[in-house]
Amino acid sequence: MQTEAPRARTDRATIRTIVVDDEPLAREWIREHLRADEEVELVAECEDGFKAVQAIDRLHPDLVLLDVQMPGLDGFEVLGMLENGPPPAVVFVTAFDQYALRAFEVHAIDYLLKPVSPERLQKALERSKQRLEKSMTEDTAAELVGLLKEVRRYPDWFLVKSGGRSHFVRVKDIDWIESKRNDVLFHVGAATHLYHDTTSGIESRLDPSRFLRIHRSTIVAIDRVKELHPWFNGDYEVVLRDGTKLAMSAGYKQKLKAFRRGLV
Repeated sequence: MQTEAPRARTDRATIRTIVVDDEPLAREWIREHLRADEEVELVAECEDGFKAVQAIDRLHPDLVLLDVQMPGLDGFEVLGMLENGPPPAVVFVTAFDQYALRAFEVHAIDYLLKPVSPERLQKALERSKQRLEKSMTEDTAAELVGLLKEVRRYPDWFLVKSGGRSHFVRVKDIDWIESKRNDVLFHVGAATHLYHDTTSGIESRLDPSRFLRIHRSTIVAIDRVKELHPWFNGDYEVVLRDGTKLAMSAGYKQKLKAFRRGLV
């Protein structure tokens, strides 16, 4: 995720907004009330977390009105998957009050409990306008990104792009990962998916109980490992269940053996 600071808003410019909620009536209610505010432009509506990530990545909104509990990805997972620029301003709109503390840990502007009154929604919009009018320093943007990484759990999905299109790869379907210049390559069965990150970067985002780095350029899903054979100069050959053979540097041997014995 990049930490580039967004541009400061110096006037009451139009606030480009996305509404994310799996309930059609909730989206309709918010849409109707947003129309009454000339400073707000509704640029997209999304009924699930996957479509929200794609829309935010494509449209770069100023503000997102975001539900928490949704099919696929919840609201916090949506924020955790944003990678193309700093996160937008966020107002959570949900029927559940138990997520309020976590919402403010990711610097949400407001937290609205359903059913939301028009007055309460307007107050949240005014707060959003005030926040967006203030310039955000690069350090502040970096802090927001850091907070998102701290509060999110390990992702269940990655958004990958190819040929101008994007789709999601389920983490549990990944067999192994290799470095590819300035990117990494997800190996999922017979398919491969290019993803923009470094090997170290992607390693830090994966659950260490499920994935292990066996080489400076290779990460493997632990449950895909079938056999381990001595090789040259203290290195080892790792054989996956599908027959794929990978090189493991000697320095990673003991850690992999510990995983296979269930000691870690």
